Amino acid sequence: MAIPGRSRHPPAGARLRRWIAALIIPALVLGLSGCSDGRSEADADRDPPAPLLYELAAADGTVEGWMVGTIHALPDGIDWRTAAVQRAIDEADVLVVEVATLGDTAALGTTFAQLATSPSLPALADRVPAAQRAPLAALMHRGGLSDEDFASTETWAVALALARVDAAGDPANGVDRALINDFADRRVSELEGAAGQLAIFDRLPEARQRTMLAAVIAESAAADKDPERLQRAWAAGDAEAIETASREGILADPDLREALLTARNRRWAAALLPVLRTEPRPLIAVGAAHLVGPDGLAALLAAQGYRVRRIEQR
Repeated sequence: MAIPGRSRHPPAGARLRRWIAALIIPALVLGLSGCSDGRSEADADRDPPAPLLYELAAADGTVEGWMVGTIHALPDGIDWRTAAVQRAIDEADVLVVEVATLGDTAALGTTFAQLATSPSLPALADRVPAAQRAPLAALMHRGGLSDEDFASTETWAVALALARVDAAGDPANGVDRALINDFADRRVSELEGAAGQLAIFDRLPEARQRTMLAAVIAESAAADKDPERLQRAWAAGDAEAIETASREGILADPDLREALLTARNRRWAAALLPVLRTEPRPLIAVGAAHLVGPDGLAALLAAQGYRVRRIEQR
């Protein structure tokens, strides 16, 4: 996917590396990037971040591990390490993340190219409704992109790439990346890996991929779009707002929500059970939307007999 350099954007290679890093994300970024909830950006600065943090204990009260809700892109200078989060980091024996190789840009790029590239694809404008062609062109212009950049790029990958054009924050500041660095001298385990995560999108039927793309374009053109909404919900540790927002955007489509969120939660819960039973205490760090609601990991692990307690940080 060649991205031409333009004077108002970073060089093509630098932008491509940043975008590849940003593509290894859960669908929550797309689901929460939509319309404004009426709060100003200044509201997010009233209190320091307090991300969702849960303690996992056995029936007898023995602490078996922790779960923290991550966000995959943040502005510079955000201090999210509360005392409680830092204690969990210090006391955990192993880190469990979605993708453990976020720092290996070359490998991520290779994986992305293998899955996202196909020959003889329809022109990008032909993959969206006629009414969306003008807002698509405007979105691509803001990103310094052209039709040729996506001539061989599958629709799901186009949707993820275009979602980054207006997105807030830098993936280099993602909480999951920072935690992986914290565990440089301890074991890091992954739930999906880059290939497994991108393959979820790659397996979507073309109709669902086009639904994703249409949702990204619609949100980019909304008069009340609010790219910082994800960051505010995460920073506040607002489980209700996160769960509500995880049913919007592309995740409003039942098939996409099942494939991109709830089915993954079920697989992860099944994979975490033996980790909690047999491994030293893990810190499970996944996108915040995967923790909340009746389909979230907190509820799924509680249904398996674990005592799941939210650690209040304010």
